[in-house]
Amino acid sequence: MSHLAQIPPEAEADGYTPHIRTEVKDGVGWVVFANPRRRNAVTYTMWRQIPAALADLAEDDSVGVVALRGEGESSFISGADISEFATRRSTPEQVAEYDRVGSEANLAIVNFAKPTVAVIRTWCVGGGVATALGCDLRIAAEDSRFAVPAARLGLGYRYSGIKALVDVVGPANAREIFFTARKYSAEEALRMGLVNRTLPVEGFDAAAQDYLVGIAQNAPLTMHAAKLAIRATGQDPEARDHARIDAAIQACFDSEDYQEGRAAFAEKRPPVFRGR
Repeated sequence: MSHLAQIPPEAEADGYTPHIRTEVKDGVGWVVFANPRRRNAVTYTMWRQIPAALADLAEDDSVGVVALRGEGESSFISGADISEFATRRSTPEQVAEYDRVGSEANLAIVNFAKPTVAVIRTWCVGGGVATALGCDLRIAAEDSRFAVPAARLGLGYRYSGIKALVDVVGPANAREIFFTARKYSAEEALRMGLVNRTLPVEGFDAAAQDYLVGIAQNAPLTMHAAKLAIRATGQDPEARDHARIDAAIQACFDSEDYQEGRAAFAEKRPPVFRGR
């Protein structure tokens, strides 16, 4: 399966077009940020493509988990593509439009119903960190590096982005990340909770695929209910939709998957869940 949103391409001089594409393998839906010539920096058009790409994977019943990665091994995402800021963010109107498109892309990731995992190699910088924080989980190769260099660029971060970072690493680590604008190793990122797990560089792709397949094989309704409940813990009490969470939990108990899970346990075999 492959998807390119129907948006006029912005090709480089030699005809190459940075883009978002999707792939599906073994129950894992991949969202690939393809701009390797700029370490997978995200262009305006790529931001626009993200919601449509995720919508495709949301409708694919064979997909149990969605993983975001960069093209190749040079970078996860090196941030927004600054080379186009002169033409895309040079007026207040352009800044507002660019921010709107970026916000819609990030919300599409944050609000995605299925589990999401950022699969990080080598570099994860600026907007790449923000995109990774929008995912439920983050795994990284042991040689990965992380940075939020906003203070060296004079950029302002929206409250939602700051809150996402604080929710994951805590206020003390968030302050240091922003105030120093320095690079962090994968080990440091793991220690502060920015990533959930690191994997060896040798054999990284296979290990990441195994990790993702393990998630994809779990009960979709259970993971959906858990995702709703976990997200609610970070919301203001009046914003929590307890009725929706309770309905999702009840759907688990009413499902064929619940029967399959009990049968598989009794028969000492792996369960086969179908999300119904």
